[in-house]
Amino acid sequence: MSPKVRFLRFTHIIFLLFVGIEFFLPNQITREPLSGYAIGFASLIEIITLIICAVSKDRQKVDMAADLGTFLFIILIGWQLMTAKFNLVKPILFPPVGIIVNQFIEDLPQIGVNILSSLSIIVEGYILGLLAIPVGLFLATSKRVGNISGHVAGFLGAIPPIVYIPYGIALLPTFRSVSVLVIFLATFWPVFMGTISGVKNVDSRLLNSAKVLNLSRFSTMIHVILPASLSQIFVGANLGLCISFILLTSAEMIGARAGLGFYVKNYSDLGDYTRTLVGIVVIGVVVVISTWIVGSIQNRMLKWKS
Repeated sequence: MSPKVRFLRFTHIIFLLFVGIEFFLPNQITREPLSGYAIGFASLIEIITLIICAVSKDRQKVDMAADLGTFLFIILIGWQLMTAKFNLVKPILFPPVGIIVNQFIEDLPQIGVNILSSLSIIVEGYILGLLAIPVGLFLATSKRVGNISGHVAGFLGAIPPIVYIPYGIALLPTFRSVSVLVIFLATFWPVFMGTISGVKNVDSRLLNSAKVLNLSRFSTMIHVILPASLSQIFVGANLGLCISFILLTSAEMIGARAGLGFYVKNYSDLGDYTRTLVGIVVIGVVVVISTWIVGSIQNRMLKWKS
């Protein structure tokens, strides 16, 4: 790619527009908007965008980085205009970008602890939920059992896992173990149904080829059925991950003493909406990064299909 394609982007014009607004448009709120933090945050986005445009050899990734940067700068400009510059919304509910960034930096150690608390529960419950893959493979190899299992999974998977919390509290020793149970159930059924669906849709020619080669049932399952089913399995895995974050955040807002959901609920109860917004943004970033990791694993494992 030529330097023109890499660096001549509308993103950089929007960035300069944001900086110009911060410097030359007067503030209309009495509270100091901490514009330096807002400009610093925008500059960080600009630097990351420039690095990706300079390093990446994939035109699609360069375009995506530039488009994402443009979108973020437009959001920042709109937010600043409504808050610090024109005071169109209540500052206590919607503080300027600089105040939010400053609060994030001040609370970074506390936020890090809460992220680790939430992710440890997600990872533990999610890994347990992936046991649905071998269970689904084993059951789906029998067409009759697979059909019955699919109907049972459809019924049980339709029940929101959060309704099991009262029984979990009664039977399990800690709220953390209850949360792991909820994440396990949120992951297990989508992955199980994805596995069942994937096995059902395996090309019969692949199975016939395995028979011609005299592969054992186990070898056929591992080397033929599992790879052919991965697309549907990952559909269930991605769905399970998204549901897991939703349920965990809800559970943490109900009865936890740590985690991102607790962070948001605790400060919203105290009327600290700056920290509430920080928590909401952090949750969004954590979910996006987590789904990106799973998506990257999916692309690597399914690379052979392309």
